[in-house]
Amino acid sequence: MQKIINDCKEWIKNQVESAGASGVILGLSGGIDSAVVSVLARQALGHNGTFGIIMPCHSIKKDEEDAKLTAEKFDVPYKIIDLSEIFDGILKLIGDVPILAQSNLKARLRMSVLYSVAQAKNFLVCGTSNRSEFYTGYFTKYGDAGVDLMPLANFLKREVREVAKILGLPDEIINKAPSAGLYEGQTDESDMGFTYEILDEYLTSGKINNSQARDRIEAMHAKSEHKRKQIPIFKF
Repeated sequence: MQKIINDCKEWIKNQVESAGASGVILGLSGGIDSAVVSVLARQALGHNGTFGIIMPCHSIKKDEEDAKLTAEKFDVPYKIIDLSEIFDGILKLIGDVPILAQSNLKARLRMSVLYSVAQAKNFLVCGTSNRSEFYTGYFTKYGDAGVDLMPLANFLKREVREVAKILGLPDEIINKAPSAGLYEGQTDESDMGFTYEILDEYLTSGKINNSQARDRIEAMHAKSEHKRKQIPIFKF
């Protein structure tokens, strides 16, 4: 795994150099994926080539604290930008929208902030989605998937945890239940209806004893296929 980590850091560096950029910027959520990416980028690009933004939006305070914990331990420069007021203002303008749409709005607001700051710094926007999330579509189109590079998109969730341990991330980040932080007690696995362990095993072997989970995984993959494809363009 150490060789893969080194190769990933070199890949990040090459992506930045080939784009003529000066570094990468990413959203720090307090979760393990963004923590791992921030440390990989910091080690690949140095202090001046990495920047994190913590963007609470009626978020759980513990997530903000966890994001700061990793950034400060590994000397990742960061800034906190609270989007709650902007989010409220948009909802007031457009009226009632479903909870899922509200969650996607938060992700797209964060993407807009990242790209605005990235342009000012000549940075690339770095994504944090892992392979498990990418396969099931557990991400927001033009939100957390609105990025320039995705270092973890071929890493299973369990592999992300392994990388986190090798990098020396705090145990509370490694052992934290994966969550979008939508509300207290919300977790990825409760939303998906199966565990990452089941999902990772299915992606690795193609086999699963739980037929209900298998059907759910494949349904999510099929429904989210448009998220992974290039935008359709009419040709004549």
